[in-house]
Amino acid sequence: MVTDFHSHILPGIDDGSKSVEESIAMLKMEAEQGVTHVVATPHFYAHHDNPERFLARRERAERKLREAMEKYPGLPELSIGAEIYFFSGISDSDILKQLTIDKKGCILLEMPVSPWSDGMFREIADIPAKQGLTPIIAHVDRYISPFRTYRIPERLAQLPVYVQANASFFLHSSTRRMALRMLQANRIHLLGSDCHNMSTRLPNLGEAVQIIEQRLSQDVTDRIRSCEAEILGW
Repeated sequence: MVTDFHSHILPGIDDGSKSVEESIAMLKMEAEQGVTHVVATPHFYAHHDNPERFLARRERAERKLREAMEKYPGLPELSIGAEIYFFSGISDSDILKQLTIDKKGCILLEMPVSPWSDGMFREIADIPAKQGLTPIIAHVDRYISPFRTYRIPERLAQLPVYVQANASFFLHSSTRRMALRMLQANRIHLLGSDCHNMSTRLPNLGEAVQIIEQRLSQDVTDRIRSCEAEILGW
């Protein structure tokens, strides 16, 4: 079992899939790669989006996709969440509980690429303390430069969060060693493709999982599955 914890597969809601047909093609590709579960995480930007409008758009997109999926047996199961962009005061916002994955206790949180301040780390830590929600830090590999300068992985390891990495982190030869080392050290807990379309950002999780299974022990892949089960309630 493989879960894609980060995807833009819902049609027509953000810069991801533009149509139901493209979404179905992406899901077929996921299935061919051995992915059994896909978490749809459309972008949510609090500074210019209204939560009620966003949820209505997401519900329409989900309904259209699920109706189409009924015609194609063997596709991965679908869970629904959002990729929430960090904003000041996020730990006090009542928006978060509306955007959890499958209406459970986790949110996918996108951080700025620029260096993170101490205040931002405090905000991340305050989300579980104030709201009882567990952040999943999206595509930690995007912060590869701060890794070397600001010790983001080490500081995240001290917080009650999950860390998600994109498949590309393991696929690129320039970052593969760091990706495997972080996964081995339990600095990465979840995997995702961050797929957007069928042209430039295709589903690619299967190859990354093969690399992980070849290079690391079964204990590592078992740990990933355990995190998946804990979050999705299996």
